Amino acid sequence: MSEVYAARRTRLRERCNAGGSAAALVTRPANVRYLAGAAPHGAVLLLGRREDLLVCQSPPDDRPYEGRPDEAVRVQVLPQPGGDPAVAAAGLAQTQGADSLAIEEHHLTVARHRALASVAPRLRLADLGSAVEQLRVVKDEEEISCLRIGAEIADQALGELLESILVGRTERHLALELERRLVDHGADGPAFPTSVATGPNSGRRGHRPTDRRVEEGDFLSVCLGAAYRGYRCEIGRTFVIGTSPADWQIQLYDLVFAAQRAGREALAPGAAYRDVDRAARQVLDSAGYAEGLQSLTGHGVGLEIDEDPQLAPAAMGKLDACVPVTVEPGVHLPGRGGVRIDDTLVVRPEADGGPELLTITTKELLAL
Repeated sequence: MSEVYAARRTRLRERCNAGGSAAALVTRPANVRYLAGAAPHGAVLLLGRREDLLVCQSPPDDRPYEGRPDEAVRVQVLPQPGGDPAVAAAGLAQTQGADSLAIEEHHLTVARHRALASVAPRLRLADLGSAVEQLRVVKDEEEISCLRIGAEIADQALGELLESILVGRTERHLALELERRLVDHGADGPAFPTSVATGPNSGRRGHRPTDRRVEEGDFLSVCLGAAYRGYRCEIGRTFVIGTSPADWQIQLYDLVFAAQRAGREALAPGAAYRDVDRAARQVLDSAGYAEGLQSLTGHGVGLEIDEDPQLAPAAMGKLDACVPVTVEPGVHLPGRGGVRIDDTLVVRPEADGGPELLTITTKELLAL
């Protein structure tokens, strides 16, 4: 992997040099990990003129899920506790002879920006922008492998839950059990707070579990994900509890399923982000659910659960191959509940079989 991290840093360094910066300071944790192999708490990465430094408050933990620093990056631990690694790194950049430093302004507070300027007054500070996030959009096969394993873990945890007795248990209890099962099967932990929604809560995006108990006839919508070696995936499914679904539940489920299928089928290299969103959204629009639809149909995943690209009506840009995304349309009817269906897929060309589905739990409307 050392060559992979080195190549990533080289691409970023070329962008910085093209913009007139001799060095770069990366502070966003996911970006640090992407470039250095690990991101200990509070650590920053300095791409310097003479060497690259991972500046930390304490030595990195030797735990696989935390990642291990690339051997080509020198780890420098601050001599005094409580210091700011970013401020220390700016001073080191000036010591190395840099006259300019590209920084992630979107991740720095105003106070931290002022501290950088104060400790290294001879440095010209330039905005690195989202250069690292742009590099992260297209994944290599090692990254996709981590996402694939995470998806397998999430599928397994969800499948086991569906085999247990659900009636009478609370949303909060089910969410905690799912997260425990993720860890039991080898996940670093949940990729994001697990959402379990029942009855009138079902179908809400990002619903926070409550003490509401599962009742017969409820819709049960579940959204969870596993983090594996830092990479995060997502799956969402909706079921009916304890009885045959009502007609309105079947109709709503079939509609959201059709929208999700349309979105999945629209995934292809060269497809516009907003066209993927439109493919799913127009199915729901045409059925009279234009109002109250969520703001996007899907998003990229990777070291963070919500990355570029955004599959939304006004999104600009086109998909590349090897970009993992979610497709997650949903409808929520106030007071009644709703449906969400959510998969993680990898964009692949048609010659390679089209989109690769990572989350494979059935999308049949099951009565549990």
